[in-house]
Amino acid sequence: MSLTIGSDAPNFDAETTQGTINFHDWIGDGWAVLFSHPRDFTPVCTTELGYLASIEPEFTERGVKVIGISTDPVENHEQWADDIEETQGTRPQYPIIGDTDHSIANAYGMLELIDTDPTLRTPAQNAALRNVYVIGPDKKIKLILIYPMTTGRNFDEILRVIDSLQLTAKEAVATPAQWNKGDDVIIAGSVSDEAAKEKYPDGWESPKPYIRIVPDPSKQPA
Repeated sequence: MSLTIGSDAPNFDAETTQGTINFHDWIGDGWAVLFSHPRDFTPVCTTELGYLASIEPEFTERGVKVIGISTDPVENHEQWADDIEETQGTRPQYPIIGDTDHSIANAYGMLELIDTDPTLRTPAQNAALRNVYVIGPDKKIKLILIYPMTTGRNFDEILRVIDSLQLTAKEAVATPAQWNKGDDVIIAGSVSDEAAKEKYPDGWESPKPYIRIVPDPSKQPA
């Protein structure tokens, strides 16, 4: 199964460190980040889970829930959380899924179908389980990132993308390269000049006719 931006996020029931969940019900009416790990007790992932735990309030402020997934059983996740707290200084408070049969990894197309016992596989055999999915309130995938095992994920960048996704879901704009919340934005190409003049009566900066730059509309007075 090949998923891309705009695909429906597969629903599932799963055991987690916070009990059994139905994924879509757990997301509710907000946003979610699902991120996968090849196995517990892996060094790069340990740093990732710890850092994400330290900035989870930033996601909560944006109405975004965070959930991890690893092929190990839930009881291993609890032991791993002890190590994460000891070495990284913060204990994950978000749920971590135990995907011991790889059913969720397979539903998301992260791994080719396998017949071997998932708990006997090495992290290297599960190297493709380094994905991040941002899922919107409509349960559709808004972002997919895949990282190699040797490169830790940048969760500050994921927050930046969420800021863009949430803004552009409400306003007919796009965000340019290196954009951060509050920076100028670009009027979407789907908006005519006539419609843009109604929204932006003071006009816009236009270095080229197809580039129409305006202030972040979420920062403008109502």
